Amino acid sequence: MPDTLSALRVGSPSAEEEHDAHILVIDDEAGIRESLEVLLSLEGYTIDLAIDGESGLKQLEQQVYDLVLLDLALPGQSGMELLPQIHARYPDLPVIMITAYGTVDNVVDAIRAGAENFVQKPWDNEKLLADIRSALARHRAETENVQLKRALRQRYNFSNIVGKSEVMLRIFDLVAQVAPSRSTVLILGESGTGKELIAKALHAGSPRKDKPFVPVNTGSMPSELLESTLFGHVKGSFTSAIASKKGLFEIANNGTLFLDEIGNMGLDTQAKILRVLQDRRFMQLGGTHEIQVDVRIVAATNVDLRQAVREGRFREDLFYRLNVISIDLPPLRSRREDIPLLANRFLEFYSRENGLEMRRITQDAMRSLIDYDWPGNVRELENVMERCVVLSTNPLIDSSLLPPNISGRTLPAALLEDNPNASLFDMIEVIERRIILEKLERCNWNQTEAAEQFRIPLSTLNQKIKRLNIEIRKKGRD
Repeated sequence: MPDTLSALRVGSPSAEEEHDAHILVIDDEAGIRESLEVLLSLEGYTIDLAIDGESGLKQLEQQVYDLVLLDLALPGQSGMELLPQIHARYPDLPVIMITAYGTVDNVVDAIRAGAENFVQKPWDNEKLLADIRSALARHRAETENVQLKRALRQRYNFSNIVGKSEVMLRIFDLVAQVAPSRSTVLILGESGTGKELIAKALHAGSPRKDKPFVPVNTGSMPSELLESTLFGHVKGSFTSAIASKKGLFEIANNGTLFLDEIGNMGLDTQAKILRVLQDRRFMQLGGTHEIQVDVRIVAATNVDLRQAVREGRFREDLFYRLNVISIDLPPLRSRREDIPLLANRFLEFYSRENGLEMRRITQDAMRSLIDYDWPGNVRELENVMERCVVLSTNPLIDSSLLPPNISGRTLPAALLEDNPNASLFDMIEVIERRIILEKLERCNWNQTEAAEQFRIPLSTLNQKIKRLNIEIRKKGRD
């Protein structure tokens, strides 16, 4: 199975691959066509020329191209009229517009119609070549990632996992190899790296895929409630046990039980989990007979379990039982080449979710995303992209829509630039709202945790959330 994935690996294109590109130039000026043909041929590109929209469309029907350079002012159909036709017929084909009459309206209209970029005559050769390389690299990465995701979806059901970096592709290989087994798997990684997605992929690629996948956050419950949740209880076993109830181990029988945040589980519960792993049987709280189950355990944590073992906070024997196979998910800052793919995927999703025209991100804004360290990992990137879509007023998302800590603009400077007539009190309210939103996002929308980090009572935080009209989102998972 890994060999199949290896054939689908997505990496940065080599110089040789990049210069294999076939480019169509559509421009009515002979001098412009000749200049572009010489410039691009010297770079190793294969060039075809068309003098108007009609001949350009005919050549697109007869030949597969990697990029189109399209003049805005053409005889007959203008470039702006031709662009939607090209985009409708070849939606993945990047088009760079060229014009001597560049205005803000022209740029916005071209991007809205699907143009990759907009270059003004007379152009700077190095900048034009850089724009072409960027468009080709993005097109190649997106095309290959679609192929990879399609193959993974068909074979391993990794449909929600996006990545073309070497480290992620090695993880894809490992998950594909491990998924069919019944071995226990320990998934390690910072909060927000996508640990539950990997757990679901392991389940979906296993013979248990038609049986239950049952997730539980083991670090967020008191020990007694967690044990009741995991093992179930009989009627009368404790004060509020007014009826018998099955536990998640029993519900997950023949399927997969995902124990998230296991590093925060109490020692007493750890001992009981260890016994289930060893004997595959347990007793309900207050029960008198054992229940046998066949459950595959997948556990996850952002805690250093080896250090926790040394400090006596985690049982060494349970650690070795869980750590049969470990999958270490890297933080997003360690796989920056995946950021454009993830950002565009989230833009596509939230554009569709909000009934909006597909949003696109400028190169400057994308550069800011790539340069940022993403302490909240993929979850933080998703939140930022969702916010950009909701706040955007046209299809082009630029750096002004990014939070100041990502765009590099200081918050006061951004507020003055965006709201030059705002009063001091208005600005203070905006700053307070952004600070609370960012803290809530970092705490995965756990208001109690956010209040503790702010060192204020929960009631005070809730009052501010209400006053600032902050909509609380459902807590996500790793």
